[in-house]
Amino acid sequence: MSTAETNVDRQASSDAPKMSMRRVSLLGALFIATGPIGMALYTPAMAEVVTAYGTTNSLVKMTLTLYFAGFATAQLIAGPLSDALGRRPVIIGFMMLFVAASLLALIAPSIETLIAARFVQGVGASAGVAISRALVRDMFEGDESSKIMNLMGIILAIAPAMAPALGGMAVTHAGWHSVFGLMMIFGLVVITLAIWGLRETIVPDRSRLNLNALGRSYLTLLTNRHFMATTMTIAGSIGAIYALATILPFILMQRLGLSPTVFGLWMLSQSGSFFVASLLVRRLMKNQSAYRLVTPGLVVIMIGSALILSLLFGEISVLRVMVPVGVYTFGIAFVMPAMSTAALAPFPQIAGAASSLMGFFQMGAGLFVGSLAALFGNPVIALAVLIPAMGSTACLSYVYYRRNPHLTEPEPRKDAISGPPMGRSWMPTQKD
Repeated sequence: MSTAETNVDRQASSDAPKMSMRRVSLLGALFIATGPIGMALYTPAMAEVVTAYGTTNSLVKMTLTLYFAGFATAQLIAGPLSDALGRRPVIIGFMMLFVAASLLALIAPSIETLIAARFVQGVGASAGVAISRALVRDMFEGDESSKIMNLMGIILAIAPAMAPALGGMAVTHAGWHSVFGLMMIFGLVVITLAIWGLRETIVPDRSRLNLNALGRSYLTLLTNRHFMATTMTIAGSIGAIYALATILPFILMQRLGLSPTVFGLWMLSQSGSFFVASLLVRRLMKNQSAYRLVTPGLVVIMIGSALILSLLFGEISVLRVMVPVGVYTFGIAFVMPAMSTAALAPFPQIAGAASSLMGFFQMGAGLFVGSLAALFGNPVIALAVLIPAMGSTACLSYVYYRRNPHLTEPEPRKDAISGPPMGRSWMPTQKD
């Protein structure tokens, strides 16, 4: 794309109907919440699924693992599709797929069908992560973007916080099938709000439906040190939430004997910690840049990691597990707004692809660590070893980002992505 074409694209995009920060935050949070809700509603039902199909724990774990796999990998398609076709039709189409897969899971006659339905559910939910962040990048920059990301996080914390408790009560009173009915209802609500409330934020360009161009975009991102450093900071912090979702049910329900309802109530502490921290971050951002909050957040993550590591010693209890998890989750809220903004800032022309790849690493980290956890005979040891490793990855990636001054400049340059070079105003200086 030439410079002139890029400028026309930007001008056309700027002329597109705009949405308020509140509307973007609400819609973005609902989109991005689809994936966690599809996971959190289901986890209290896993033990019942084993009994219902007369199958093994390993096969039931596959229903969660393949959900993650579909969720992570399909983002690599959903984001670029939204760059080419528009944000609105892609999110509606993928959410329709999520609803259809939820119906298939509801009537699944065998564990194999349920596994397949869960994979398709993950594919349908994947667009929410990619498109919600791309929407923010389309319309906002800098600390304004970070404030949107923070507000999305606050709204996002509410639904997944309630989902395990709601799922546990649904399983107890209406059977495990009911959780998929709840997913269908949520998906239909999101589709309705997208149809009536979402305005298109880009000018669709079907010429971007080109495998060579897509490959070049992803190669540019993968070889860009700024993008990889910020993305790995996000993957090591936020990705832990998804890894925890695959480990905690087997510790709290199978090892400690909690019922599905009580398990769901205890999971409120994890989301509640993130919610409280997000409110605190929002207040702090009134007086200082979001970038100044990343280091304190990573310090809290390392404190949580140390507490989780201590589970290797002594007897475990619900409090010994969930207090460290809550501390770790508290720190994530400080890291997410600034790092999400920083990762996407240099890539306005391929915001969908950049958001997709960032989401892929974030979810992929959770999937990878969750798969590693399945290799451990003891889920407590898996938790104590793998989650601190993710926290360390986030911290080391951020140290690399801060110690290399060139990483605070917008890369790639004009020769990497066509279009005029960008200024530095969007990115924090080293003193930040």
